[in-house]
Amino acid sequence: MRFDLDGLDVFFPFDRIYLEQHQYMRGLKQSLDAGGHCLLEMPTGTGKTVCLLSLITSYQFANPDAGKLVYCTRTVPEMNSVMLELGTVLAYRAEQLQLEMEQQLPESKSDDNDNDNADMPDVEQAPPRGEETGSTAADDASSNDHTNGRKRPRKVYRRNKKDDNDDKAVAPQMGPISDGRGAGGSGVLALCLSSRRNMCVNDRVMQESDREAVDAACRSMTATWVLERASKQQQDGASAAIETCTYFDNFQAAGEATSMPSGIYDLEELKKWGKSRGWCPYYLTRQAINHANILVFNYQYMLDPKVAKMVSKELESESIIVFDEAHNIDSVCIEALSVTINERGLEQATRSLGRLSSEVSRIKSSDNQRLQNEYQNLVNGLIDQGLLNAPANESGLASNALSSDVLNEAVPGNIRRAEHFVAFMKKIVEHLKARLRAVSGPNGGVQSETPLAFLHRMMNGTSLEAKPLKFAYSRLASLLRTLEVSNLDDFNALTDVADFATLLSTYSDGIAKFAIIMEPNGSSIPGASDPVIQLACLDASLAIAPLFKRFGSVIITSGTLSPIDLYPKLLQFEPCVSESLQMSTFRPCIRPMVITRGSDQLAVSTKFDDRGDMGVVRNYGAMLVDLCSNIPDGVVAFFTSYSYMESIISEWDGMGVLRQLTKSKLVFIETKDVVETTLALDNYRRACDSGRGAVFLSVARGKVSEGINFDRHYGRAVIMFGVPFQYTLSHVLRARLEYLQTHYQIREQDFLNFDALRQASQCVGRVIRSKTDYGLMVFADSRYNRHDKRSKLPKWIQTFLTEQYLNLSTDMALHHVKQFLRHMAQPVDQVALQSVLLTLEEVERMNPPPESGVTTAGAGGAMITESNA
Repeated sequence: MRFDLDGLDVFFPFDRIYLEQHQYMRGLKQSLDAGGHCLLEMPTGTGKTVCLLSLITSYQFANPDAGKLVYCTRTVPEMNSVMLELGTVLAYRAEQLQLEMEQQLPESKSDDNDNDNADMPDVEQAPPRGEETGSTAADDASSNDHTNGRKRPRKVYRRNKKDDNDDKAVAPQMGPISDGRGAGGSGVLALCLSSRRNMCVNDRVMQESDREAVDAACRSMTATWVLERASKQQQDGASAAIETCTYFDNFQAAGEATSMPSGIYDLEELKKWGKSRGWCPYYLTRQAINHANILVFNYQYMLDPKVAKMVSKELESESIIVFDEAHNIDSVCIEALSVTINERGLEQATRSLGRLSSEVSRIKSSDNQRLQNEYQNLVNGLIDQGLLNAPANESGLASNALSSDVLNEAVPGNIRRAEHFVAFMKKIVEHLKARLRAVSGPNGGVQSETPLAFLHRMMNGTSLEAKPLKFAYSRLASLLRTLEVSNLDDFNALTDVADFATLLSTYSDGIAKFAIIMEPNGSSIPGASDPVIQLACLDASLAIAPLFKRFGSVIITSGTLSPIDLYPKLLQFEPCVSESLQMSTFRPCIRPMVITRGSDQLAVSTKFDDRGDMGVVRNYGAMLVDLCSNIPDGVVAFFTSYSYMESIISEWDGMGVLRQLTKSKLVFIETKDVVETTLALDNYRRACDSGRGAVFLSVARGKVSEGINFDRHYGRAVIMFGVPFQYTLSHVLRARLEYLQTHYQIREQDFLNFDALRQASQCVGRVIRSKTDYGLMVFADSRYNRHDKRSKLPKWIQTFLTEQYLNLSTDMALHHVKQFLRHMAQPVDQVALQSVLLTLEEVERMNPPPESGVTTAGAGGAMITESNA
């Protein structure tokens, strides 16, 4: 469908559109036209991604001055899904532009031949060769209705379809596209960027097990000093050559020739294309970022200063930034600027400093000029030294906080020399060890300080000055480069200490937006002693404020942003558009229910006072067994925490609940181990596919609740056991709540309810992924029956949560479950489904009529034009 939206020619790769999709795109366009930021909540399973891509790419096409589209996702599967949708959108646009061009050619020829007959009525032109001219009766009727009252008949050009039942315009085109004018009909270059582990094609490097090892192996083969040594050995004719990466060597040798053709490149296409050229896909993509029109990558590349400075520093201010699935964006911002240090880390930092000290002594005796050169560079300042613009193959560390005064000053004299800096860092580490010993000692306990108070005690205890602390992270990065260290993973603990010192000194002035929390036991293992010092960021706006200031349009969107009015307070910005959309449905495809009592009428809740009650545990177990006995295929159950899930499963095992559960379904459990959870998910899907059925027991805020979809038979029901509040005795959380209350007037209970309900909404939202899908949402806790809780659920869920589905017992809920499944088991009413889809004519009636001569698209992808009278 190609239609006019308030003056913008929108290419939408489906023949029909939902009302909420049209409203969503209108909100996006209003935000882009105003050059402001927006908050948009759209129900899950209603095509949010394709709407975003269709509207923004159409806006870029119509406004060549618009900057890049930077699309931020959370996971690699989401990234690949976005690239696939983008391939569909741009392939449709290229097809429509080609049709338009083919149409105009014969028209222009006909006009030239018929100049003498200009006053005669129009005669419909023959379509270009290979195009269909016929249309269905419905299309004809629709066309006649739309043109009723107009003086001139419209000329319709319909494209071919491979499958009449497929309402997508064309199949997605991926990889390099050389047809016509390139991707999207305008030479678009769309890239996605991820870590080396996801992009490397070197067989030797990919043998490593984890991300850090892959990064270290890559640097050991691509760092500048490694390449220099390899070149020198080759010139000297040495037999034992230093191993380098062939792909990176070829990439470097190609120089400016390493340009990428127009196309849509997901991770696999990047690896395939890079390998075919013999070039490294990772560094190739890093270089091509400046030339791309569309970028897709993880949140961290925009929000985490350590990564953002290396990747997104050169994005133009006209760029359009999109954060999809951004319901937890405030938590991501806080984590990006928080540092945790424990005793084990400090011991490792001490060993790292010992290694550095030995290496500095060795270099002084063998190659002192190298250290002298570094010293001279540090005198000139960080910018002149090149730390901030280091080559891509050397940039391993970037600071979390580099204020403008740090960038433009020379590094303080007392840490310029390598041996002086190592001694400086040793003092910091020893001071942190002393603070941890005091906390874990007999007179210790939890302590909380402001950054200024902590800094004052550190200065008094170590005789250090505050100013050099600001440079700690950057000075460490410089030293590691000078010493030619490839395996930065060995220095992670030391970099955490340097990061802590830099953040502490940078943000010590003014309002305390950080808190230093020292706890004698920061371990989640009961009885284990693990004292920690946490530099906790309290203000989520610190990380995202530079984006709001730098870029004209930042779009924050998700299916679960309710209550939407809290986000502007948390992130400190003023959206020009803030809207929560409803879901248009042709049948009640979701059935949210609140179960407050078991079959014995005992109230069920995971409140701390009630969760250990055997009656509650028994009722939850009986509820799960009864629901799984009546619901086919897959069921997903979420618990409030790992510890609660482990304890209740243990109790259920003793009661025989699990034995009863396995009679109807196989049982799979999420663990903290990513590999185990991935394997369990794979087997869960196999059990659902085989018809055996399965139940997956998982945790809110875990991996399953965020990035995994349980569509169709993989998730016929989601059960939320309890309200997933954060651990309210957490000292870090208490500090943040106090900060929000003091500075933003957000009440403690309001934030806790908001946070818990958005997590619950995210969990139950996994069950529905399209209008033809269906599923049950079971809220199993008496507290959901209270208005202050359920009113914070998204509007599209509240619409279906009517009075009859509140305050249910297990028996009453089972009656509703059977009734719902019986209704949903009927074949989909295609006529009813079409009734919630808008045709092109209906969309056009929602906009002012286009001016004469404007080209739009017809129903079913037809090309419709009107000539001037």
